[in-house]
Amino acid sequence: MIRNIFLINLTLALGLGGAALVQASSTDEAMLQLEAIMADDERRQASYAAGHERIRFCGYCHGEDGNSKRDYIPNLATQHPQYLFEQFEKFGDGRREDLVMTTLANSLSLQERIDIAVYYSQQTANPRPGGDPALAAVGEPIYQRSCAFCHGENAEGFRNMPRLAGQPAVYMETALKRFRQMNPQQDNSPMIGVAKALSDSDISAVATYLQGR
Repeated sequence: MIRNIFLINLTLALGLGGAALVQASSTDEAMLQLEAIMADDERRQASYAAGHERIRFCGYCHGEDGNSKRDYIPNLATQHPQYLFEQFEKFGDGRREDLVMTTLANSLSLQERIDIAVYYSQQTANPRPGGDPALAAVGEPIYQRSCAFCHGENAEGFRNMPRLAGQPAVYMETALKRFRQMNPQQDNSPMIGVAKALSDSDISAVATYLQGR
């Protein structure tokens, strides 16, 4: 019920019902624009300010400062802007599915999606307290063996590889198990192969380790 009310309010407030969306350039062109903004202090500050004006609905779940309010929702703070923008595109074109996120992504112009990505990338991540230290210790070598090559030794991420450090353990467990269930013939994500090699106990250990990073 609460989710439905939220979605209705989101739809009304953003003017979905036929409002024309700004014509978007290709994703590649948008990425170039995003890189140019991040490399220019003045443009980055302007984009940051514009993004702050557009995160009203994002903040309900992800927090105004990008630190999520619920354990099953990821932090966006300190995330890489290229990754954040790319996720907007995936929700918008159906490669990722979530009713609220898809509705939001399709309501925003190209520039608004860029500005929100810039805004959240400049926030400071505040990791939750770590879980069981013994379980986290088990998870560290699993992470280094299976995940560090793409996500970084300290789980800091890089460009379109997401930052995993400090993400809620519940969210990480859910995401890894979802990848494990995906069909590699229908999706080419390298995460499918990684996740399929992990047991439930491995996933729990890695998620606990990452939450405390």
